[in-house]
Amino acid sequence: MLRGPMNSPEPQPSPETSLDADQLIVIVVGAHPRAEQTDRPLAYRLREQILSWLDARPGDELEFRRQPLVLSDLWYLNDQSLHLAPVVAIGEPEVNAVTARLATHLPTAFIIEQSFRVQLDPEYIDLKACIWGDRPSSTGGGVDLFTERYLDAFLRSAHDLPIDA
Repeated sequence: MLRGPMNSPEPQPSPETSLDADQLIVIVVGAHPRAEQTDRPLAYRLREQILSWLDARPGDELEFRRQPLVLSDLWYLNDQSLHLAPVVAIGEPEVNAVTARLATHLPTAFIIEQSFRVQLDPEYIDLKACIWGDRPSSTGGGVDLFTERYLDAFLRSAHDLPIDA
């Protein structure tokens, strides 16, 4: 069946399939073949790190558990509700529109010239970050550094825990 302005409207997601930004940490990669090949595996590696962090927390430490969701920049940009969730964009601005948007507003937390950069709010109030390399092969170093230096504080803030603990 064709759908469009002259046909019936697109079906709306049922409440069971809609996403709740209060329960998510969004990891965004570009909808580009290069991003699919190089950045999506890094996003899944970061997802596993987040799941390990959650598993290491006893049930009484976390009031709620935000689950990591990997998706493309097109999905993220077109679903305004996702903009309320903490987000980590992976991949250079040329292949990830979310990185292109965030990179102009976020301070650089760490940079290795001609390699990679990590950008985020150092006070972890605005829970948005972007990680990207000057070339696709460098982005992995940025993801590793983000995981080692910033992920714990980022996740603590996302779960309303003290950062300095």
